Amino acid sequence: MAGSTMMVNLSRLIRAGRPRTHSGSAASMIKSLPNAITLFRTAASLIIPLLMLQGDEITRWAALILYALAAGTDWLDGLLARQLDAITTFGRMLDPIADKLLMAGCLFALLAMDNWGWLFFVPALLIILREVLIAGLREFVAGHSIILHVTWLAKFKTTAQLVAVGFAISVPLMPPLWPVEMVTIGLIWLAAFLTVASGWDYFQKALQHDFFS
Repeated sequence: MAGSTMMVNLSRLIRAGRPRTHSGSAASMIKSLPNAITLFRTAASLIIPLLMLQGDEITRWAALILYALAAGTDWLDGLLARQLDAITTFGRMLDPIADKLLMAGCLFALLAMDNWGWLFFVPALLIILREVLIAGLREFVAGHSIILHVTWLAKFKTTAQLVAVGFAISVPLMPPLWPVEMVTIGLIWLAAFLTVASGWDYFQKALQHDFFS
């Protein structure tokens, strides 16, 4: 009798434990979603430039669609990580890398296509140099236990960059209209201006600290 009771109790425990196991597995998968999105953007940043440089219409459409997906998730991984309480060291490290890879890869591909000469080369170079310099500045101040928090100006520049590059990628797929070309050039210069301005803002914030005392 005691053995039978023990078996019944054991069976109940097993059945009761199953939902918790499934629930835990589902929760773990959901919490890994932000990092999965960041990994997708990282992979996309390597594929998009290759598609852009193929030169045919199909691959350029593929590049534009993939870029739209990658750009559209730029804010999503961070938002989900905060909402799901799933912020990880890996995610914090990879997210800015993915952003910079996406922007730099697309800009280098557009420079290689050389559709606008110096009108595109100068702002693209300013954007790339700023991103490299500020990344180095962040690493430097982090070594002194200082964090340069993302500002609203930096968020505006990111949006401007994503829109400008999106337009630039789409231009070869549009009818050869003069206003489209001018809008693209205007957007990339606006993005460059905001990029330099936000970089200067970070630099000034860093100078408020005495690193050599």
